[in-house]
Amino acid sequence: MLTGLFIQNLAVIEKVYMEFGKGFHVFTGETGAGKSIVIDAINGILGGRCSKELVRSGTEKAVMIGSFQDVPQQVVDILRDNGVDLEDELVIQREISVDGKSVARICGRPVTVGLLKEIGSHLINIHGQHDNQILLSPERHMEILDCFGEINTLLSEYQRKFHRFTKVEKELEEINEKQQTKNQKLDLLHYQIDEIEQADLELGEDVELEHEARAIRNYARITESLHEAYQALDGEDELPGASSKLVDAVNALEYASEYYNGVDELKERLKGIAYEVEDIRHEVASKLEEFDMTPNRLDAIEARLDEIFKLKRKYGATIQEVLDYQQNCQKQLEQIEGYDIRQNELMVEQKQLRLACGELAEQLTEQRRKAAKQLVNTVAHELKFLDMANVTLQVHWEKTPFQSKGRDKIEFLISTNVGEPPKPIAKIASGGELSRIMLAIKNALADKDQIPTLIFDEVDTGVSGSAAQKIGLKLKQVSKNRQVFSVTHLAQIAALADIHFRIRKSVKGNRTYTEVLPLDEHGRVQEVARIMSTGEITDLMMKNAQEMIQRGRQSAES
Repeated sequence: MLTGLFIQNLAVIEKVYMEFGKGFHVFTGETGAGKSIVIDAINGILGGRCSKELVRSGTEKAVMIGSFQDVPQQVVDILRDNGVDLEDELVIQREISVDGKSVARICGRPVTVGLLKEIGSHLINIHGQHDNQILLSPERHMEILDCFGEINTLLSEYQRKFHRFTKVEKELEEINEKQQTKNQKLDLLHYQIDEIEQADLELGEDVELEHEARAIRNYARITESLHEAYQALDGEDELPGASSKLVDAVNALEYASEYYNGVDELKERLKGIAYEVEDIRHEVASKLEEFDMTPNRLDAIEARLDEIFKLKRKYGATIQEVLDYQQNCQKQLEQIEGYDIRQNELMVEQKQLRLACGELAEQLTEQRRKAAKQLVNTVAHELKFLDMANVTLQVHWEKTPFQSKGRDKIEFLISTNVGEPPKPIAKIASGGELSRIMLAIKNALADKDQIPTLIFDEVDTGVSGSAAQKIGLKLKQVSKNRQVFSVTHLAQIAALADIHFRIRKSVKGNRTYTEVLPLDEHGRVQEVARIMSTGEITDLMMKNAQEMIQRGRQSAES
């Protein structure tokens, strides 16, 4: 439970420390005194949003510190998982700077605000006036019913299946859209693949063909040059050629070497040159014989180059790119042809998921209907206690297509008078009725969780008289098993407090200050009398207040 709360420099609160105990705590004070600031501070230590505008003017930061004892085991486990070992007391600190920066600490160790939120949901549950708006939003009614029926595990299982079901349906839809253009795409891919395959391209083929074409175009010049080279090597008519002259030179050196060893090396070198020149002479002769222009060969080459050029223009700048394009087309073809296989797989999975979602949705509906009966009976009992015996709650049901929470559309309807048909809450419930209906529902839900501390922030708005007394008694009853706080403006509720704080605003030296004062017995009587009065507090009002407090004790005990 929350055992202490320290607030410094938060709005009009300069510094205050409050100690709490077990039972029913009440905060009272005039309108605008700062009761909501205390709730803001508690929200802050629970990880709620804190605006820098809440920092008291003229100060650097606001500080909120809450201390807890006997914390739930879930909190201990969460803290341990985050490296915080809790020994005895849990201390949560939150600081908000004027520049908007936020610092959070648990037992002096810096932590994230997210961790505060995570443990905060297990420490305190705050019910404010805005909670009544939940009743005016039919889409929120299912959340209440699911919480009461404790079916979140089943709902989570359904939602996992439903999420997969929606993904499968989306993929199927995409495939079906592609199927509409599938045949057209297949025809195009087949055409492109066949066109490239029929060309039977080879890497480097275009370069070789261009060289050959250039040679053919220069046939006359090439043959003339080869013939001239051959004549120079072989000789012409009676004139010897280079090959014959070299042989003569070798023979001359051979003769000289018989008498002079100094020319042996030259003789050998010249022999090698003579042999090489002779080989060249033979090869030139062979080239002359080989180099014969086949009729129409140039036309065939240019036709092939033109075919390659057209393919390059369509599919890539080089033969390699054209072949790569063909390979990519083949992959696309295989992928598209695989649509049928994937489509069949998805259709099988879709059928299985639809059946699974259907079964889980039916289980959800069944459990919700059981929970609805229990909720209606429990709320009816609570409303009877709250002087609303003639108000009946009914759960209206509609079957829907599959959606994220099953196949149910739920709305709470009420009838405020006997014999009147139930209607939507938003159309017939007054503010006071909303408060009591919501309190009845909150009390019904309270048995479904183990949160040790409940805070009710002016949930009694629009209520007075005996109804206010009953709300107070209900809060008092809940406080027997949990720590309960109530911010109220009603004397009937304040009179039932075990621990009572008065929030008072004053002006000193052109500054506004809010104080939170723990009240003793006499102070409680004065505060209850003040709440009841419309002007000066008389002795009679003090007596009435004292009697109200005494009756409250007796009623709570009975």
